[in-house]
Amino acid sequence: MPASDMAASDQAAGLRSLARPSPVRVICVASGKGGVGKTNTSINLAVAMAQARKRVLLLDADLGLANIDVLLGLHPVWNLSHVLAGERTLEEILLTGPHDVRIVPASSGVKRMAELSPAEHAGVISAFSELSDAFDVLLVDCAAGISDSVITFARASQEIIVVVCNEPASLTDAYALIKLLSRDFGVDRFHVLANRVAGHREGRELFEKLLKVTDRFLDVTLDYFGGVPEDPQLKRAVQMQQSVVEAFPGSRAAVAFQRLAETIERWPLPAGPSGHLQFFLERLLGSGER
Repeated sequence: MPASDMAASDQAAGLRSLARPSPVRVICVASGKGGVGKTNTSINLAVAMAQARKRVLLLDADLGLANIDVLLGLHPVWNLSHVLAGERTLEEILLTGPHDVRIVPASSGVKRMAELSPAEHAGVISAFSELSDAFDVLLVDCAAGISDSVITFARASQEIIVVVCNEPASLTDAYALIKLLSRDFGVDRFHVLANRVAGHREGRELFEKLLKVTDRFLDVTLDYFGGVPEDPQLKRAVQMQQSVVEAFPGSRAAVAFQRLAETIERWPLPAGPSGHLQFFLERLLGSGER
């Protein structure tokens, strides 16, 4: 091949590699029961990663009882219910939160959104192929429990963070969620976050309790993601409708979330679709040339 042709070929290959989207981390934040701090976890992880210059998209996947917008003092005009109705595109409903976190708002108090069919859940997921912006991370704040929507979004994600706190029902329901995803849908890896703990020791003990049961009855891998301490500054931040990472960056809770965000950075990047529902489709998962 002539030198000029080789140079042109190298340039074309370089341009293709630049145009090819980088892999997106798709992380589901779930819990067996409500009230354990799952949504606050999602928000603070999103802001902490954005502060580290990551392009973050946060999806409120509690479709019928959404509250990310409330916790951040945002006022959406449109939400996912309008996307499903064909009235707006996903691009048109996006909100901009702190540190340029982009937020997909869902509806609150709309019974119909809490009862979507599997095809409609798939429609929500496929709507992400419309997005023109590139993102490094998609955080999915699921509803609590084991509803169809939780299963759908968890299976469509590459990583699942299960939030627990020091309450018997929290551990029992977390085990039920892990058991369902494992036995019925083949999900075999989970990250466990101990929330509102007195310290590192309590967080580890909570994790060990859950691990003891899963090791006995399930074929899954549990990873101790870390712990977030009980912190009055977190409650103050909620009252201010801000993330604690932004409102009180030196607080114990904020420092914990910043460390958790750093831990996520050390997780291996996805090489391609997960093999489940492929949240972002091939384009957004960066699985190769089209």
